[in-house]
Amino acid sequence: MYAIVNIAGQQYKVEQAQKLKVHRLEAEEGKHLELDNVLLVSDGKTVSVGTPTVEGVRIAAKVLSHGKGDKVLVFKKKRRKGYQKLNGHRQYLTELWIEAILGKGEKFDASKSSAPKPKAVVADAPKKVKKAVEPKAAAEAKPAKKAAAKKAPAKKTAPKKK
Repeated sequence: MYAIVNIAGQQYKVEQAQKLKVHRLEAEEGKHLELDNVLLVSDGKTVSVGTPTVEGVRIAAKVLSHGKGDKVLVFKKKRRKGYQKLNGHRQYLTELWIEAILGKGEKFDASKSSAPKPKAVVADAPKKVKKAVEPKAAAEAKPAKKAAAKKAPAKKTAPKKK
């Protein structure tokens, strides 16, 4: 079963138990949402197309995290004019977990959700400490090599004048 839903002005094909990154939504992490702007629903046998939305069908989702996407570079150039401009930005995104596609009259029980838990940041994790390497006694006993004395270059004498 899948559905096509309009989220934040863009259309996404969603299925149950799917992660989805959408433009930033105003919802806290861990909150449950119901998206009711469903444009199409298919259960494998029948397809229901809305005009513009399918009545009574909702998508149950959970907000996993907020973050930023990859950097997008925008380069502008006008040839033969000496004009070049490089801009970039990172889009704010929200990661959603699609929990269920609900039909007319169906209710979703959030306590039975199979959504993955957000990753917890551990601040007091012990750091690995490198042990100082002790030099071997044999290495200390070796005498240092003496630098070879360099011979001074022979002076060139100018030929004698007659």
